[in-house]
Amino acid sequence: MRMTPQRQFVLDALVDLEHATPEQICQYVQRSTPTVNITTIYRTLELLESLGVVRHTHLGHGAPNYSLHEHQHVHLVCHKCGRVEEVPRERLAELAGTLRDEYGFALDASHLALTGRCRQCTPAESS
Repeated sequence: MRMTPQRQFVLDALVDLEHATPEQICQYVQRSTPTVNITTIYRTLELLESLGVVRHTHLGHGAPNYSLHEHQHVHLVCHKCGRVEEVPRERLAELAGTLRDEYGFALDASHLALTGRCRQCTPAESS
């Protein structure tokens, strides 16, 4: 594949933003190149994902978030305040082992978002 300016713009945006929706990528790119439109961003992301350069993760409702393929971790998404925390995927090693041993299932924890409540939104346990 040839590296077009549009492809480079999207990759540059993801390097700087780390995680971004197509709309956020488009806004970022349009700061320097206003003629790039959202359709170009979506097409470019689809191509880059099919080549294994980027990946998407659904962090809740709405558009997926894209990141560079090497950017691998688990996202913890608070469904109350919307905070997203990244944790090493190795934190799920025990679960991955259980799923493999009991169900023959190979977990890909590099493409995963778990929802719940963050520390600030979890009520204190009453004693």
